[in-house]
Amino acid sequence: MNDLALQIRQARQGDAAPIARVYIDSWHDAYPGVLPTALLRAMTLTGQAAHWEASIRAQGREAVLVAESVSDGIVGMASLGPARDGGIGFDGEIYTLYVDPSSYGRGIGRTLLREAFVALRKKGMSSCVIWAHARNHARFFYEAMGGRLVAERTALLMGEAVPEAAYGWKTLALVERSPAR
Repeated sequence: MNDLALQIRQARQGDAAPIARVYIDSWHDAYPGVLPTALLRAMTLTGQAAHWEASIRAQGREAVLVAESVSDGIVGMASLGPARDGGIGFDGEIYTLYVDPSSYGRGIGRTLLREAFVALRKKGMSSCVIWAHARNHARFFYEAMGGRLVAERTALLMGEAVPEAAYGWKTLALVERSPAR
């Protein structure tokens, strides 16, 4: 699969289960040894599909996007809307951005991020922040796409302190650069 075979579109009813699969597979790939095993084991397709179905139904100021290929179906997803932490100076936020681990390295994340920026602009926003687990390797992707580390915090997840890092874009445009070595 290549970028040309990829369509980014707004999620619709019927997409919840494939979105949930991508979400769970991504968490199981990214977070072993980082997040509590109990949390990862507690993630079910039924529970996540219900969550994403509700998010899809509630789209308005917030949106759920999917990356879909003709041959593989939904291979990525993103959710976005107004920034939930207005204290750090960004009006838009990408809440989630995940790619099926079997599809890494194909430009799907970059394409999703670019289209998420387009969607935020259409909603009247001009900047964006993404909060990521501080030990998630996606932070290198965000840096390579022009995101700057702008804040850090600690959240609680299943009673455990989880360090998070915010990457921000003052303008909704990718500025691809090589990661620092």
